[in-house]
Amino acid sequence: MHQLKVYLVNAFTEQGTGGNPAGVVLQADGLTDEQKLAIAQSVGFSETAFVSAASDADFAVSFFTPTAEVDFCGHATVAAFSVMFEQGLITQGHYEQSTKAGRLGVTIEADGHIVMAQNLPQYIKRFDYAEISVLIGLDTSILASTQLPIEAISTGLADMIVPVPKGYLDKLKVNDTALSDFSRQHNVIGLHAFELSAQGEAFTARCRNFAPLFGIPEESATGSASGALACYLTQYVFPCQSNHFTFEQGREMGCPSRITASVESDKQKISKVFVGGYAQIAGKEILSI
Repeated sequence: MHQLKVYLVNAFTEQGTGGNPAGVVLQADGLTDEQKLAIAQSVGFSETAFVSAASDADFAVSFFTPTAEVDFCGHATVAAFSVMFEQGLITQGHYEQSTKAGRLGVTIEADGHIVMAQNLPQYIKRFDYAEISVLIGLDTSILASTQLPIEAISTGLADMIVPVPKGYLDKLKVNDTALSDFSRQHNVIGLHAFELSAQGEAFTARCRNFAPLFGIPEESATGSASGALACYLTQYVFPCQSNHFTFEQGREMGCPSRITASVESDKQKISKVFVGGYAQIAGKEILSI
């Protein structure tokens, strides 16, 4: 038995408040996957990040939900690098993390803002309005009125990107059991719904994310899905060569979060995807393992 320190961190905060909580374990070398899963279950957040030494990058980072390991987690990445920055283990600059989603760059700006590179988008599969409407409690005709596709996209993790008309985001009634079964059947993490904001508003879109298959009924900030959404918007809504977006998530949960995303592309395809945000340490927990 030995003592293990877990940092409790809110990632993608909005002016120091809100955000999505993540656990962070530094110097996780030697921990088994079973121990990491047990720690993630004890912490109880949607994800806990485990930082270890790496031979092919600056750090190796693994991510565990309370039910399983996942290949990548955006908000836990922001949390982990913010902790290392605040503890003086790293300074402003560019780093690489080795994850199960690949080697991904992370840039720390002077004020502690974390910007992480994500994989280039994979457009996996489109879905009919009817099959998604039963999962979220909106009529098929309401979803169809957006005239935008529902599509599973991955920039590290596959999420279904679901556009809803303005004013309907708060009205979603997700069937957790049905969404879990659907997610398992189609090999996606969950569902990322968004409504576009009016021109001139502070946020490009407001979002909600649901991943009950992985023990997350709703999440207040989702970095991986924000990268996928930025690619979706570039593909179908704002077809420019360089786009910068700001997303709000978590308002319905009382944890409003701010996530920035940017996409670089030429006329043929997207060439770079970045997602950024701030994080704040909320506390520490000592576990015996």
